[in-house]
Formats: sequence, structure tokens, C-alpha cells
Amino acid sequence: MIMQPQLPTYDRSRLTPGIVHIGLGNFHRAHMAVYLDDLFAKGLCHDWAILGAGVREGDARMRAALKAQDCLSTVIELDPKGKSARRIGSMIDFLPVEADNAALIAAMARPEIRIVSLTVTEGGYFIDPATGRFDPRAPEIAHDGANPDRPGTAFGAIVAALKARRAAGVQPFTVMSCDNLPGNGAVTRAAVVGTARLSDPALAGWIETQVAFPNGMVDRITPATGPREREMARAFGLDDPVPVTCEPFRQWVLEDDFPAGRPAFEQAGVTLTPHVHAFEMMKIRILNGGHATIAYPGGLMDIEFVHEAMAHPLIRGFLDRVEREEIIPYVPPVPDTDISDYYKLIVERFSNPEVADTERRLCLDGSNRQPKFIIPSIRDALAAGGRIEGLALVSALWCRYCQGMTDSGAAIAPNDPNWDYLQAQARAANEIPRVWLQMKPIYGDLVEDPRFVAAFTRALEALRAQGTAAVLREYIGRGAP
Repeated sequence: MIMQPQLPTYDRSRLTPGIVHIGLGNFHRAHMAVYLDDLFAKGLCHDWAILGAGVREGDARMRAALKAQDCLSTVIELDPKGKSARRIGSMIDFLPVEADNAALIAAMARPEIRIVSLTVTEGGYFIDPATGRFDPRAPEIAHDGANPDRPGTAFGAIVAALKARRAAGVQPFTVMSCDNLPGNGAVTRAAVVGTARLSDPALAGWIETQVAFPNGMVDRITPATGPREREMARAFGLDDPVPVTCEPFRQWVLEDDFPAGRPAFEQAGVTLTPHVHAFEMMKIRILNGGHATIAYPGGLMDIEFVHEAMAHPLIRGFLDRVEREEIIPYVPPVPDTDISDYYKLIVERFSNPEVADTERRLCLDGSNRQPKFIIPSIRDALAAGGRIEGLALVSALWCRYCQGMTDSGAAIAPNDPNWDYLQAQARAANEIPRVWLQMKPIYGDLVEDPRFVAAFTRALEALRAQGTAAVLREYIGRGAP
């Protein structure tokens, strides 16, 4: 028997747009779009529908797929007790994807658009890895500085739309990042203002003082879409080429800084608080740091799925000890949250077999993720004189993974934008471990810390001599210092 999806219960023809969202990947369609769908189903905020947009080649393919199904998205929740599917109707159109972003700029300039939101990935903010700041010299940004009326990036398009609104006397929209990176609002402000400064310093100053960029913390595990996910959609009678699967859990914590107005997010379960950074640090250290902790041992031990890694006693034991002794002790208190209970929830989420998230996905883009998710915990533990052996082992496991071969001898396909460089560094570290830590954009001055260098060196040499399983077993069995 074909299971039936839940369809929108509101009249989509009566929705009007209030948001332009750039980046219609899986996460947005399983997160922000779902929160708005919930609001619309309650009869609220029908003037806050989404206009989808994109600035990359892949966005044109997504536009074609979604326009063919009236901009409806299929979201399948992977609850171990039983899957359920929803057709999310909160997006009512997808703007043409153009090289000069003319349609996007025109839409953002419309007075009824009061929020422009983004999911352009953690690596899409043009951050200089050496400084951790926005890089105006990035080729795409430099192009937009020289061609402000024909920008190619999301940030250049936002600048052009804000310029048009200022000229027309229209209040600026709020710019809301929904990407998973620390201080996402501040990072987005730096990108928009920095791009504007290249062509119009006065406009940049106006944006800096007049445009709101609220920080937010977002969370929902959304695996990539493939044949398995499309078959799930067919089980619900839906021939959807781009369905989204996700865990039942979702969370959104947001600063309430929307001068032009906002939907009643709190009515859909969003936490509005000035303490976003506390929630954000908890999530990034415990969840994202936890993902990094289980990723590379699983990859080296030829484990395909995250729930299988969690069922492996060595990987689960490694995660538990690193979290409880080296990560959680340095996470500050979070309002109305028991951090121990939060970690238990993380373990439960990682262990969900229905999600079928892959270890390879967790291993992706370590050069961008390690500095955000692991290195800050190392620094805090060192400053407190605490234990760092497990976190040093996480770094050594990443180095060993980047050598390009699992413990069984299977080849690891490139899995980082900087794979060739990382592989060369990792292989050189076989002879001189310190070489790996000399990557300053990732480790900064940690290469000068004797405790960390010694712990990393021991871990990497042990992995080479004994293999992943034996090193994990030794670490788990080692007594407290």
C-alpha cells in the first residue's frame, strides 16, 4: 500500500512573498521552509512566503526540478518508529538563475521583501583561512567590486539590491544567514559590507549602520539525496527528483533583530534570544565536534554509515571520552539547557539508523571544519591545563585519513577542496609529524605548543604502527591523568 504524504492545508494561491532565500539545498528545505510551512498551516503570516533564488550553476538545475512541481518540496522525516512525508508549500516561486543576477536583484529591491536569507554553505563566505576574516581579494568578490551592476555572488547581488532600495527610499531588508558557522550574522555583515566597500564606500557605511544581520544557530541532520531517497519518495507516491530526508529533530535559535518585520517564528518553535552564541558554541563543540571525532576513525575502519560507527564499541567509547573529558568541560552554560542531557540527545541522533548518514559526508572538507569544530576545544583545554590527548588523536586521525588509504588498504577518494595539498602534507607527516601542524590557516600557533605537538606526534606514530582500532582501544583504556 502506498503511504500518503501530508499536503499543505492552506491555500497557497493566497500567499504573498516576504522573503527571498538564496541557496535551495537540502538543509533549507528541511529547516526554514518547514518552520514557515508550520506557520502557514496555523493560518499565520501568509505574507511571508519564500521566493527561491540561486547564484550557482547547480541552482538552475534545482530551479527546473522544483518549478516542475509547483515549487513544492518533499521532506521525509526518518523517525525509527516510522517514516512520514510532507509536501512543503512555503516557497511560491524560484527566480531565474542568471549570470548577472538581474532577476534576483530586482526581486530583493521590491518593498514587500523584508528578509533576505541564505544557505550558501560554510565555505561560501569568502573567508581568508590565514586571517579568519572576509577576503575582498577573492576573485569572485573582486569581480563584483569592479562590476557592481552585474554581480556574480550572492553578496554582490545583496549590495546591488540594497543600493536600489536606498535610492528609492525603501527601508532595507534584514539579511539572515542560516548557515552553520560561528557568528553567522557577523560573518555575513562582513561579507556584504566588504563587497560594497570595493565599489561604493558610502553605501558600505550605510549598510553597516542601517542593515540588520541577526545571528542564528541552526540544526537538523539532512543527508545528501540519492537513489535511496528518491525511492522513499516513490513509496509515498511521489515522483520527485529532489526529495529531502532528515531526522525528526530540528532546532533554530535566533536573535530578534528584524527592523523591517519578521514572521511569528516563535509560534513555530524558534527560540528567540540574545544568547545565540551560547547555544551556538554548545552545538558546534558537541555536535559538530562530535561528528569530526567519529568521522575519521570510521573512514579509516571502512565503516560506511554513521549509525554503524556509533554501534562500534571503540568509536562510541572514543566519542564518549573525548566529549566528556575534553570538549564538554569547556562549554559555557546555556540558558534553560542541561548540557549533559544535550549530549545524550546528540548520541541518540547520531545513532538513528533511518537517517543513514555516511561517514564520508562527515569526513568532507576537514580543512574548513577542523578550525571551527575541533581547534577551539583544543585551545580551551590547553589554556585550562586540561587533557588534550583525545583531541590530538582526532587531528592525527584526520591526518592519517588524508594520506588516502584506509587501514585495510582501500583507496580513499578525494574528499576535500584542498585534497592534493592535504595529501602531500599528510604523507610528509609520516616522516616528520610536525609538518601537518605547520598548516597555519588550520592550526595557527598550536605548532608552537609542546604539549599539543607531543600528543599529536605520539598519536600519529601509533596510528602508523598499530592501526586505528588498536590506538582507540589504548586511548579508551588509559586512565585519567
